[in-house]
Amino acid sequence: MQEQSRTPNSLDAKDKAWSGRFKEPVAELVKRYTASVDFDKRLAEFDIQGSLAHARMLGKQGIISHEDVSAIEQGLAAILQEIRAGEFEWLLDLEDVHLNIEKRLTDKIGDAGKRLHTGRSRNDQVATDVRLWLRATTDDVIAGIRGLQASLLDLADAHSDTVMPGFTHLQVAQPVTFGHHLLAYFEMLQRDAERFADARKRINRLPLGAAALAGTSYPIDREYVAQQLGFDAVCQNSLDAVSDRDFAIEFTAAAALLMTHLSRFSEELILWSSPRFGFIDIADRFCTGSSIMPQKKNPDVPELVRGKTGRVNGHLVALLTLMKSQPLAYNKDNQEDKEPLFDTADTILVTLQIYADMLRGIKVDKAAMRAAASEGFATATDLADYLVKKGTPFRDAHEVVALAVRYAVEKGCDLSDLPLAELQKFSTQISDDVYAVLTLEGSLASRNHIGGTAPEQVRLAIGRARQALA
Repeated sequence: MQEQSRTPNSLDAKDKAWSGRFKEPVAELVKRYTASVDFDKRLAEFDIQGSLAHARMLGKQGIISHEDVSAIEQGLAAILQEIRAGEFEWLLDLEDVHLNIEKRLTDKIGDAGKRLHTGRSRNDQVATDVRLWLRATTDDVIAGIRGLQASLLDLADAHSDTVMPGFTHLQVAQPVTFGHHLLAYFEMLQRDAERFADARKRINRLPLGAAALAGTSYPIDREYVAQQLGFDAVCQNSLDAVSDRDFAIEFTAAAALLMTHLSRFSEELILWSSPRFGFIDIADRFCTGSSIMPQKKNPDVPELVRGKTGRVNGHLVALLTLMKSQPLAYNKDNQEDKEPLFDTADTILVTLQIYADMLRGIKVDKAAMRAAASEGFATATDLADYLVKKGTPFRDAHEVVALAVRYAVEKGCDLSDLPLAELQKFSTQISDDVYAVLTLEGSLASRNHIGGTAPEQVRLAIGRARQALA
């Protein structure tokens, strides 16, 4: 569209929107120090969405003419095309995404572009942009979690009866199935998805209309704007609307928990892929080698997930610290919310994607898992339960089995390797049916209840989980 010439543009690259108040221009160093356009330009499409809704509301309310609204719509559509094509020139002198777009709009359509900012401030404008962006990002995160959960379920399904040792204190505790172990992470991710969905409710509230801090004297219709932009409600207090960053902190807190869960999983993948465990093999495409040791296969992806968790946790602390002593209402400090928030979102989105792909490339060594489960007297608790069912009080049964384990340690064998006569030295209630409960399969099958590790229950849990995802 042809650019129009009207009255001088108050957002000329050499001036600021507030330049009439000052006797000297902003210092070049200050200009660079305070500018945010290098990182907040990613909000451009959401800034345009918010501006379109605001302009239409101004027209509906008779605050600006319908001709101005039409010109603004055409101008913003053209600018959006420029941005998507990479042809938009971002100017550091204009400080942020909002002033860059507004100047370009005024260059294109003249005075109508200057009327767009009627009844709003950059304070409520940026809060609206960030909420629009974060709402879309939250939806992407939830979809990413669902994709990872689907990969988990596929792997768990293939190993619903694969025996492995369950650990406490990183010592062999009781046998579980690998599928059951994986489902524990499904549950963690399910809570993560719920947290993001819940946070989305508080993200999805409209600040626009709060203006700088006190609202506006124009007869605006905030509910109309909220409806146009798909917000569930409007922020109820103008001071809170422009200064609130709880929604960003809440998103980052949910992200920190998500990364903590993936970091725990990564630690196990790293251990399991070590030759000392040898439980799994991570596909080569997710690993690297060594510049000096030709035999090395390093689990770089889970290691980086573990490391990036500290990065996201740090962003959470940064945002909490940013807000901890700010008086009402808006302060320039809040410009510092975007980089940690943006980086948090970028980090978790790519982590979810790569993690889902990595799980699809994992190979499991069932024999190594079984061998490890056969060590460390994993079925000792089953022997205690066996004695309880024969009438022995649990505490007495616990002591009997502890003595039997000590005896087996001295002999260098497992409980199931002890002859019946030797087992009976510890309790006369032990008979030849004891060996059925001392097997790994017997131990697994006995935990046949919701949440238990019996293969039958694991398969039922996978079915329920698939229904939840569907």
